[in-house]
Amino acid sequence: MVRIAPSILSADFARLGEEIDSVKTGDLLHFDVMDGVFVPNISFGLPVIKCVRRVTDMPLDAHLMITRPVNYAGRFCDAGADIVTVHLEADTPENIRAALLDVKRRGKKAGLSIKPLTPVSALEPYGELLDLILIMSVEPGFGGQSFIPEALGKITAAKALARRFGRGCLVEVDGGINRVTARQCQDAGADILVAGNGVFTARDRAEEIQILRGN
Repeated sequence: MVRIAPSILSADFARLGEEIDSVKTGDLLHFDVMDGVFVPNISFGLPVIKCVRRVTDMPLDAHLMITRPVNYAGRFCDAGADIVTVHLEADTPENIRAALLDVKRRGKKAGLSIKPLTPVSALEPYGELLDLILIMSVEPGFGGQSFIPEALGKITAAKALARRFGRGCLVEVDGGINRVTARQCQDAGADILVAGNGVFTARDRAEEIQILRGN
């Protein structure tokens, strides 16, 4: 069964604790961390992760859309993230490898994300370090975008690559997830679906999470 990761980017931060409680039937909680440099938007950082860690037992999934993630990946682990995903395009190959190694050394799961125009084959040099591959099905930087259909082929390719990597490497998809695209992504091989507006705009969020799972 596919796992659902509600993205707090779409939550009401004036009552964040209540918002998190409303999606506790999800499988993990997703944090889109943006720096205004790697992507044209700024969201939140370490203090939010630390606060959320105190109010939920859900696994925390930090997606770092930031430049030079090698400087911060370990700090997000220390703040309470269980999975830390960096962008392949955010730095040199040497520094990306160093960021992934830092996450692994701290006993957390390491992920690597690619933008819509980056080929899946670019992930191959990092295979022995990866617990998760994150396929962006929108251009990173803003919530509420429409799903890019070409992402479906990349999900299938990423799933094949994840099987080659072994060790239970999972494929996550982020962007434009709704009832229709959730089924398409699951059929293409996705293991985890990040859903922001698709969950937080629902009248019954627990029910919506179940629907997105395919139940």
